[in-house]
Amino acid sequence: MPASNTPEAVYQEAKKRMIRTIEAIKREFTLVRTGRASAAILDAVRVDYYGSSMSINQVASVGVPDARTLEIKPWDASILPEMERALLKANLGITPMNDGKIIRLVFPPLNEERRCELVKQVHKIAEEIRVEIRGHRRWAMESLKTMKKEKSLGEDDEKAAEQKIQKLTEEHITLVDEITRHKEQELMEV
Repeated sequence: MPASNTPEAVYQEAKKRMIRTIEAIKREFTLVRTGRASAAILDAVRVDYYGSSMSINQVASVGVPDARTLEIKPWDASILPEMERALLKANLGITPMNDGKIIRLVFPPLNEERRCELVKQVHKIAEEIRVEIRGHRRWAMESLKTMKKEKSLGEDDEKAAEQKIQKLTEEHITLVDEITRHKEQELMEV
């Protein structure tokens, strides 16, 4: 952790950490399947290509011809079987269809039960992110208390900085709630 010697430096560091946390929830939510085809679902899938582990978008072009289909066209056709194995191993809940040139992933429409499970998953991720944001607030508050003990910060300045950090925390928690609400609406859309 960087040594912060002013309330503003603590605030800026806390803000930077909270912004990174918001970016993390956005990445996590792209991996939650909504019944719509999204190339982002393939980001975590790795393919062994000539001894190197590479993501699918590094060895193939990924297209979205319609709302429920992904087409993966490898630049080297010899990698198709390996790519198909990687997709099955990734446990995406979709069976790849290989026609010898292109792999198609057809996303089935989500049933009500699966939608509810995904909403629960989204809420769990959101709560983990809220806890992480509150952890950043705790770090900032402890930094301010340390500065006060070392007599480099007065009591009034400490209270003002604490209020500023609390406001920052509330703004980021509200942002998490908005992102979560949007994802939930996307999931429940039929």
